[in-house]
Amino acid sequence: MKTLNFNRKIKIDIRTYTLIIALIIIWLLFGYLTGGIFFSSRNLSNLLRQMTIISFLSIGMTLVIITGNIDLSVGSLTGFISIIAAYLQAVMLPEILQGFFPSLSTGGLGILSTIVTIIICLLVALLAGICQGYIIAYLKVPAFIATLGGMLIFRGAILGVSRGRTIVPIENSLRWVAQGYLPKKLGILVAAIAIIVIFLMSLQSRKKKKQYGFEIKPFTYDFLIASLYSVLVSGFILIVNNYRGVPNPVVIMVVIAILVTYLANNTRFGRYVYALGGNIEATKFSGINVQFVIFKVFILMGILSGVAGIILTGYVAAGTIGGGMNYELTAIAGCVIGGASLSGGKGTIIGALIGTLIMASLENGMSIMNMSVFWQYIVKGLVLIFAVYVDVASKKNNS
Repeated sequence: MKTLNFNRKIKIDIRTYTLIIALIIIWLLFGYLTGGIFFSSRNLSNLLRQMTIISFLSIGMTLVIITGNIDLSVGSLTGFISIIAAYLQAVMLPEILQGFFPSLSTGGLGILSTIVTIIICLLVALLAGICQGYIIAYLKVPAFIATLGGMLIFRGAILGVSRGRTIVPIENSLRWVAQGYLPKKLGILVAAIAIIVIFLMSLQSRKKKKQYGFEIKPFTYDFLIASLYSVLVSGFILIVNNYRGVPNPVVIMVVIAILVTYLANNTRFGRYVYALGGNIEATKFSGINVQFVIFKVFILMGILSGVAGIILTGYVAAGTIGGGMNYELTAIAGCVIGGASLSGGKGTIIGALIGTLIMASLENGMSIMNMSVFWQYIVKGLVLIFAVYVDVASKKNNS
């Protein structure tokens, strides 16, 4: 029995850390092929910033995939929110806010415009999530069809609002949200807090397992894992501080990832999501409101698409008709590479983030090497197919 448990531990650990090993190999390869340019502080900082928009989508998409569904509309919804944000800041809000607050300075009006823009965009994204969630959960329209229709609707809405043109200008305050950096000293403070939280969470996890009679790994093992994460956090801060500091979108991404991870692993809603993906019929018979769970998952996906759209607007400093194009495919690829199963019931937020980072690293490294765009698509496609094959093969071995 002990041997069986030991083998299970090895399988779980290998599955968990294979992604990290793969990421390290990819980074070392590109570091060698680019003559060290890939490892420059500037490039790594930009790489992390570039992955954040897709990461917001991957975080939500993970829960969608765990329930056994899919959302093909997130890229177009992200682009639609981006266009709305740009339209509000460039066309609608300046005159309205100037009329209501004539004594405010230009900078003050800009900050107020950004706050109002963020609130309106999140409300629109929430409404989009509610509509799609209701159609899928209560009207029983398959998620593939409902979100495919949503993709076309949002893409059409982008053209309608923008009239086929790029919308500018964007307020400096919104650009700061997506392009700014934390002060370096504040970044160090955040890293110190993160390290403390890592060790506290490790101790809390051991305490809970002991309380409920679960098997506990040796203290040395948990200490080494927490130390490894702490080293990674410290290394990250040192690298980005060597450039300009921690990019603001990375901070937002980490906060959202922590919140959704807690939601998935430590709440009744999270347990229902995994149960639903594992066996929907058994979940129904156990008395869980399956429809409401699916409804809430798509609402969350809508909100995260809104966050991605806002960051996208600030990042490119404009609203473009091509915003969010094919983002849904990259988000799904990141989730699958990160270990999520398209058949449902399996996936983690950290896995999705690492998968997204792998995709972003491939794109970034190939761009530095001036590799032709068509080769970039081919390589990313092959990586995705290989990831799905590994998932299928592992299921066969387990069965």
